[in-house]
Amino acid sequence: MSSSTLPFLPFALPDIGEDEINEVVDTLRSGWVTTGPKTQRFEADFTAFLGDPALHSMAVNSATAGLHLALEALGIGPGDEVITTTHTFTATAEVVRYLGADVVLVDIDPATLCIDPKCVEAAITPRTKAVLPVHYGGLAADMPALLALARRHGLKIVEDAAHALPATSAGQLIGTLGSDVTVFSFYANKTITTGEGGMVVTRDAALARRIKTMRLHGMSRDAFDRFTAKVPSWYYEIVAPGFKYNLTDIAAAMGIHQLKRAHAFHARRSQIAQSYNAAFAGLPVITPPGPPAGDLHAWHLYVLRLGDAAAVRRDALIEQLYAAGIGCSVHYIPLHLQPYWRDRYALRPERFPHSQHAYEQMLSLPIHTRMTDADVQRVVAAVRHALA
Repeated sequence: MSSSTLPFLPFALPDIGEDEINEVVDTLRSGWVTTGPKTQRFEADFTAFLGDPALHSMAVNSATAGLHLALEALGIGPGDEVITTTHTFTATAEVVRYLGADVVLVDIDPATLCIDPKCVEAAITPRTKAVLPVHYGGLAADMPALLALARRHGLKIVEDAAHALPATSAGQLIGTLGSDVTVFSFYANKTITTGEGGMVVTRDAALARRIKTMRLHGMSRDAFDRFTAKVPSWYYEIVAPGFKYNLTDIAAAMGIHQLKRAHAFHARRSQIAQSYNAAFAGLPVITPPGPPAGDLHAWHLYVLRLGDAAAVRRDALIEQLYAAGIGCSVHYIPLHLQPYWRDRYALRPERFPHSQHAYEQMLSLPIHTRMTDADVQRVVAAVRHALA
């Protein structure tokens, strides 16, 4: 079958099984579809997955919401600065502006494409209150260095772990490190999905209380507790101007079973990544770095970078892959190139040479668990043909 007659291979595709479908149907029939028993079960399961009963896991309707709640709970506000990487999606930074604080963007390590701790340290000012590292593509940022830096300077750390389930750093699962808060994403293309959704994780009981309150209108009691009580339980108080960031039981029903499959999903993604690495060896490309010895890469993304000697440039390669019926993407157009961030902070590409250079060379290839071995080889053949 020629490539022109093959079905289009999407860049990402959720892997939804019968268990997820049956759990959602059970939720629909239960009479309780918003935040309730399935959400509580998903939160408990997530804490158990991370393996640390001291953690508080709080489900939210997106990782963006989770990052916003985390920074709000930490008291970030006008006059404060939060340092993060330019090489991320805008959600990482926009939550800082929600709170009236300023974003300070820094460059990445050219090998890992994660935030460079040396750049973070150089950007610290008396206004700096927190650092927001991103575990890019599923590879953990240099958390030992970042945590040590935060201790030296009295800074808070909020991990953007949208790509990072189940990555590890220094042998520990992301979510169990010494940071203040970690936020995961369950968006449709992530390593597990609830369609939309996220999870906020912290060991700090006071932060957890604030996050729980603020995720549902600043109410003193959850609606689930009030509406399922067997005695009159209508009274509540608004203790803060909160948000509407709760996860529904319909979404949590998916998450319960997606989480059970997380390790199998990871094994398949890792297998595809290794197939790509082997197939692209010897080509004028830079394949994604693996994790340090003993650690896990979540392989949310497989980001291929074209070398200077490549016969085709990035945009042309993307066009060729689409012509062959293969979806791909670019992660990311750095924030320093986006009009809002560029203009607000007078940003120029030369301030971010590693992010800028990576952006000009990179594309993300399909890597998802519904790909067959034939699909993987189809991608390989198309890339090799374009670079021949």
